[in-house]
Amino acid sequence: MQERKGVITFKGNPMTLLGPEVKVGDKAPDFRVVDTGLAPVTLADFKGKVKIISAVPSLDTPTCDTETRRFNQEAAKLPGNVVVLTISLDLPFAQKRWCAAAGIDKVKTLSDYQDRSFASAYGVLIKELKLLSRSIFVVDGSDTVRYVQHVKEVSLEPDYAPALAAAQGIR
Repeated sequence: MQERKGVITFKGNPMTLLGPEVKVGDKAPDFRVVDTGLAPVTLADFKGKVKIISAVPSLDTPTCDTETRRFNQEAAKLPGNVVVLTISLDLPFAQKRWCAAAGIDKVKTLSDYQDRSFASAYGVLIKELKLLSRSIFVVDGSDTVRYVQHVKEVSLEPDYAPALAAAQGIR
């Protein structure tokens, strides 16, 4: 598997991302994850929709909690053809519990714990930590990648505005 060094840090320490670099203009790679009920979910399940895909290390950390709550608030303001997906390696049971406690009802949380299919396809698995790197991908209804953000320091929040603008700018 391809190793990419120098893209991100965690608490100031350089980390290695495993997998390919997905770029704007690329065809979005397919993936297989599971929802909070353990049902399989793939990219094709959102065909025709604009997708904001937020990869996070764990919902049970303060930054991931803040990010997912923010996207939940923003999702309420987005057009009906936009879906917000948050993918982590958290177990689906933990995701379900966290969503219920946090009142998350607009963001769909998905777990990549079984196969790391999303992590491998989108190049966001942190080799040293075995967690997903904080990243955002905006994918249009034809499954073309329109925006990519890898948060340089994983412990920090993303820049929400350009990701939201990218999603809203897709017709």
